[in-house]
Amino acid sequence: MRLTTKGRFAVTAMVDLAMRQNRGPVTLAAISERQHISLSYLEQLFGKLRRHRLVSSVRGPGGGYNLAQPPASVSVADIVTAVDEPLDATQCGGKENCLDDRRCMTHDLWATLNKKMYEYLSSVSLADLVEHQNGKHVAVLHDHRRNEEKEKVAA
Repeated sequence: MRLTTKGRFAVTAMVDLAMRQNRGPVTLAAISERQHISLSYLEQLFGKLRRHRLVSSVRGPGGGYNLAQPPASVSVADIVTAVDEPLDATQCGGKENCLDDRRCMTHDLWATLNKKMYEYLSSVSLADLVEHQNGKHVAVLHDHRRNEEKEKVAA
């Protein structure tokens, strides 16, 4: 089971937004620059997040995005499912037709993993992730090799 880029980037962008929203609307261009996520990809993700009422948009000069709900009421599971990220470790997508239209021997194992994973992601709020980041200089999804190359050139 693996969470794909779509889910990881959506969570990262939402943490970035939550950390900065008290200063007014946050632009996708700023999130894109800080997190090294394609602007067009963020636009797609935020369209889905807006349709699920997790973010709201402000148009015009000084516009951008705000959280539509308090960070404590938004779970990681909410974010991941809003961007259509499947949380499914079964081979059959839960249809129980894993093996020649029959249920496989390990179906219950993977179905239970799905349930536990969803329970865990539901238990972690956006506020929890922001709190974890506050006071730390952490670049999420940042390629540290760039900084090392800059340091070598500067030396």
